[in-house]
Amino acid sequence: MSKGRDRTVFKRPDGQWANKRNDADRASSLHRTQGGAEKAARDMLTNQGGGELTTKGENGKIRSKDTIAPGRDPNPPKDREH
Repeated sequence: MSKGRDRTVFKRPDGQWANKRNDADRASSLHRTQGGAEKAARDMLTNQGGGELTTKGENGKIRSKDTIAPGRDPNPPKDREH
């Protein structure tokens, strides 16, 4: 899977939630809620052929990871969150 398609959702210092491609310098979109940023990231990954979505909490630590189709989830039986 191409690392260039992977995306991360995180909270910026100004309080907005960002949806950013991992190899980009700037965020692709900004949102008032984490859910809005996650939805935008999922939609972008789906349209771009899949990839890994990493969501970070307010503390900056990884909260969850999900493989968006058509990517292949490395451990599908263990991933019960998505």
